[in-house]
Amino acid sequence: MARILLTGGAGFIGSHTAVALQGRGHDVVLLDNFSNASRSVPARLKEITGVDYPVHDVDIRDMDAMQRIFAAEPYDAVIHFAALKAVGESEENPLHYFDVNVAGTLKLLTAMRHAGVGRIVFSSSATVYGAPEHCPIAESAPLHATNIYGRTKLIMEDMISDLVRTGMLSSAFLLRYFNPVGAHPSGLIGEDPRGVPANLMPYLCQVAARQRDHLTIFGDDYPTPDGTGVRDYLHVMDLAEAHCAAVEKALGTEGTHAVNLGTGTGYSVLELVHAFENATGINIPYQIGPRRPGDAPTCYANPALARTMFGWSAKRTLLDMCRDSWHWQSMSAKIRQQA
Repeated sequence: MARILLTGGAGFIGSHTAVALQGRGHDVVLLDNFSNASRSVPARLKEITGVDYPVHDVDIRDMDAMQRIFAAEPYDAVIHFAALKAVGESEENPLHYFDVNVAGTLKLLTAMRHAGVGRIVFSSSATVYGAPEHCPIAESAPLHATNIYGRTKLIMEDMISDLVRTGMLSSAFLLRYFNPVGAHPSGLIGEDPRGVPANLMPYLCQVAARQRDHLTIFGDDYPTPDGTGVRDYLHVMDLAEAHCAAVEKALGTEGTHAVNLGTGTGYSVLELVHAFENATGINIPYQIGPRRPGDAPTCYANPALARTMFGWSAKRTLLDMCRDSWHWQSMSAKIRQQA
């Protein structure tokens, strides 16, 4: 059993990873400032697992607080989720993204160094590849982030890699996610965006719940079978299990390892819409809009390294992703009504 600190642990991916880690016998501590997560998440986690997770309500940029947390008890590793994550917002407010993502990570790494915590699993992103020339994308593909969000992830990767190279960290796994969707099958935790969703699945769910009139599909003239963009959608519980496998590997491994996390299969936007309709029985009205600048026609992973390095591969289907997303949407509406 390892003691693991999860920064951003109350967020979408962090909360699901907390459940998965607890299921594998690890001791998990959450750190989150709840700027993009509900304060009800720890209680929901307890409802799922029966565990009362320790929670530090802290911003990772607060160096004094970070040092107190690391001084209070030993940690075997950190899984670092805490970050801003909206591509469009990053282009509108780049300084804020550099402050939270890059400067925040620097504060975390400094606190880890002072405390002698040398192992980290980092929540990176396939956005570090930019618009890929070839698919499936391997870890050796060129790194050409085309937006501020992706640039911050790439800078954070470089910072961590340099600290491993210079001996200030022992081990780092840089997990490059493709498109996480879905929710815990209990329906108690899931993706809970503030305001207008930036991602496709929560927007689909809100249209299905009649909170929005229709879905806008950005472009139907891409060089793909149906003209809409193709992406690698990954169930968040598969992603959470990948973090468990990665942190367990990190505990006994040295060096830096960049690893793609995806299914290896691309689905178009229209294929996802139709899968959602089949899974839920709900018709999704949609309109075609113009392409968004910077969107790649096709982007999906070569996930072979994850299988080789720590024995992980995605198991859940696109229908599972749609069913669990809709169950979460339905459950969260009931929870809000009861609050």
